[in-house]
Amino acid sequence: MLIGEVARRSGVSARMLRHYESLGLVRPSGRSGSGYREYSGEDVRRIFHIESLRSLGLSLREIGRALDDPGFTPSALVDDLIRQTRERVAAETELLTRLRRIDAADPADWTDVLKVVALLQALRSKSADARQRAALSSVDEVPVPVEALVEAVLSETVPNVAGALRWALARSGGRGPALLAEGLGSPVAVVRERAVQALAEMPGGEAAALLRDALADPDAVVRGHAALALGARGAAETVPTLIDMIVEGRNDTDAADALSVLASDTATADRIASGLVDRLAHDATEAPARGRLTQALAGIPGTRASHALVELSHDAEPAVALTAAYLLRRGRAAGDR
Repeated sequence: MLIGEVARRSGVSARMLRHYESLGLVRPSGRSGSGYREYSGEDVRRIFHIESLRSLGLSLREIGRALDDPGFTPSALVDDLIRQTRERVAAETELLTRLRRIDAADPADWTDVLKVVALLQALRSKSADARQRAALSSVDEVPVPVEALVEAVLSETVPNVAGALRWALARSGGRGPALLAEGLGSPVAVVRERAVQALAEMPGGEAAALLRDALADPDAVVRGHAALALGARGAAETVPTLIDMIVEGRNDTDAADALSVLASDTATADRIASGLVDRLAHDATEAPARGRLTQALAGIPGTRASHALVELSHDAEPAVALTAAYLLRRGRAAGDR
C-alpha cells in the first residue's frame, strides 16, 4: 500500500507519516519497483496504534517507548497523564470562571477590565489586608461580580476580612442569596456558618426564607446564627433555638436579648416564659444553665415570667434563688422610679 492510500485510509497526512518515519516510529516494510514507500498491513496497524496513543495525550517519544519496549508498563504513565489532565482542566476551568466574572461586571472599556482583574486577584491574595481593601473598594469602583464575593465570603477565615466581604455582598444585590443557598448545602459546617452569617446581613424575603431553612441545620452553631438573625426580624419560630442557646451557653446573652425583643405581645411573652420555665424544670438542665435561664426570664414582660421569678426565689438551688430574688428586687426598684 503506497503512502497516499495509507494517508486516505488512516486519516494521517503523508507529511505526518514521513515525520513518523524520521522518528523511527513506523517504517514502510518495503519499496515498490519505482522506489515508492510500501506499507504492509502490520505497518498500518502500527499507525493506528500510534494515533490511538496520541489521542490519550502521549508524546511521540512516549509512544515510541510504549510500542518498542517489551518491559514497558503503562500504569505509571497513565497515572501521570491523569494528573496532568486534571491540572489542565482545573486551570482551564479557573480561566473560564475568571472570564465569566469579568463579563458579568459589564466593563465599559479595557480600563474597567483591568480594574476587575485586579480586584479578583486581590480577593484571592494571601494578604488579609489586600483582601479587605478589595472588598471595601468593590462597592465604589467597578463592582466585583457577586459570584466572586460569595466565593470569597464562604472561604474567608479572618474575621475582619469576612465582615468586609459580607458588607460588600449585602450591597451588591442581585443573586447573592441564591448563590449563598449553595453554601448552605455544603457538607462542611463552617461553610454553612459563613453562608448564614452573610444571609443575616441581607434584607428581603429570600434571605429570610433561607435563614428559616437553616434553623433545621444539624450544626448547633449554624442554627444559632440563623435564630439570632431571624429573632431580630421578629420571627417567633426561633424561640426554641434561642432557648437552646441559653441552656448550652452559646451566645446566651444575645439569645436572651433576642427573646426579650420577640416578647412584644402578651401571648408571645407568655410562650417564651413557659419555654424558659420548662427548661428550668428539666432534670437534665444543670446549675449554670438554670442560672442563665433565670436571668433570661428577667427580660420577659408579663405575669407568667414574674410569677416564675417569685417561685425561683425559693428554689432549692441557692444560686438560682439568689439570682431570682435579685432580679425581682431590681425590677421593683425600676418600677418605683
